[in-house]
Amino acid sequence: MVERRDDGVAVVKMNRPSSLNAMTVLMGEQFKAAVAELARDTSVRAVVLTGEGKAFSAGGDLEFLLARANSAPEVNSVEMRAFYARFLCLLSLPQPIIAAVNGPAIGAGACVAAACDLRVAARDTDIGFTFVKLGLHPGMGCTHTLPRLIGQENASRLLLTGDIVKGTTAQQLGLVGELVESASDVLPAALKLASSLAALPPTAVRTLVTSLRLHHQNDLERALWREADAQAQCYATQQLKDNVQAMIDKSKNKAKKAKAAQ
Repeated sequence: MVERRDDGVAVVKMNRPSSLNAMTVLMGEQFKAAVAELARDTSVRAVVLTGEGKAFSAGGDLEFLLARANSAPEVNSVEMRAFYARFLCLLSLPQPIIAAVNGPAIGAGACVAAACDLRVAARDTDIGFTFVKLGLHPGMGCTHTLPRLIGQENASRLLLTGDIVKGTTAQQLGLVGELVESASDVLPAALKLASSLAALPPTAVRTLVTSLRLHHQNDLERALWREADAQAQCYATQQLKDNVQAMIDKSKNKAKKAKAAQ
């Protein structure tokens, strides 16, 4: 979902609030189409990426993960690389991108936030690269992006432990640039920042965005294929399949209880 504002700012929302904006292939295709449209629009000078509802994104959709667990490794390498591309196409935007982390950013959701140029979050926002706890190698470019963003030591700790940190810790690590008091303050703060960027000379901003991203994009393609291959190996393990199925069952049971309570 794309909203254009009069100040040269566009807001892109991941829009599956009932699933905490869990990422699917369909969402990725819609995301890619929105990015392509914005890339051609010279009236848009800054982009804010956020999530509809109470989450930024809970990461990869569980049914998608289960399908990968039931597919052959050689298929999964290609499928995962294509999955990354649907969301990381945001790096093709010439405008600066601000992630308004309005709620939990977990797994692939945290990776997409990390790929943006700037990030705004609330103090109590949950952010975590939780792949290893599921039995999965991290993906969506985070093994490349995160060390360059917060340093090798901090990145290794977050990725190896799969720990979820609050916005305050994320800012201390350098993962979040601007911190606000509550989730309701995140989007207004991101829009204010985006508006200030949109008011600057556009050629200077766009060329600078390109220059800054070049530092991060060196060897990114190789890292993405490495992640896709590693995830394909993990999907072949019984532990991964059991963990994903357990999460699906837990989610279904929670939904049944909520329905019964109505």
